[in-house]
Amino acid sequence: MGRGRAKAKQTKVARELKYSSHSTDFDALQRELSSGESANGHFSDERPDDPSEDGYDDYRR
Repeated sequence: MGRGRAKAKQTKVARELKYSSHSTDFDALQRELSSGESANGHFSDERPDDPSEDGYDDYRR
């Protein structure tokens, strides 16, 4: 897909999101924010215990 078609599709999706009326489940949002977990069940502020094991050592020279 060319850049023009991709941009047109993104614009279409953005307009649909902006102008369509969605019902927001504020109770579910409150539960998600208060639990500290993201929607996929992972904690949002997990960090490796050892900063030297961050997974980027393989890419450093």
